[in-house]
Amino acid sequence: MPKLRRAVAWFIDFALVLAGASVLAVFTFHRISALVTDVPDLATRSGFDLLTSRGDVVNASEHLGLSLWNKSVLYVEEAFGLLIVVTFLYQWACLALAGRTVGKGLLGLKVTPAAPRRAALRALVTTAADVAVYAVACVLLIEGQFVLSVLVWAVAVIIFFLNALPVLSSSRRSLADRLAGTAVTGLGLNTPGATPAARTF
Repeated sequence: MPKLRRAVAWFIDFALVLAGASVLAVFTFHRISALVTDVPDLATRSGFDLLTSRGDVVNASEHLGLSLWNKSVLYVEEAFGLLIVVTFLYQWACLALAGRTVGKGLLGLKVTPAAPRRAALRALVTTAADVAVYAVACVLLIEGQFVLSVLVWAVAVIIFFLNALPVLSSSRRSLADRLAGTAVTGLGLNTPGATPAARTF
């Protein structure tokens, strides 16, 4: 089933993205842990804050706590940003160099044409639909923008389905395919009167 093959290919690629996200999560956790457990640095900073607080111990402690929180938030935001970049580079490099991602390659599918500019545009739309907008929603949530985060999350879901649902149509081209002028074809599968690998998935 062509649609099933394409869905499985997407799940494989998304699993790779999740694996990358897991690595970034572990790395970010260690960065935050190192920040909190760096006793000499904390002692120096808290001592300096206390000396410059003119005896306002509560304010000095609050300043130190906010400093640690802001740095922790920054580390998490950097991880989300890096995840977006890595996802885009994965999509773009695979399409530009091989004409297929790992998932599509394993399922015998290919994106044509594989021109670098088309690959970049397709990778950009795919990254936005699968990762980027969700990442923005998460960052907004961390920043305390709950209502805006929910709205962006809703937009992320809409963009995802706008990209995915056209695959169920007769043309079987996602939004990313339509914007980039590409199509997903099956390797070695012929239709009557068509050239090899010309069947669109």
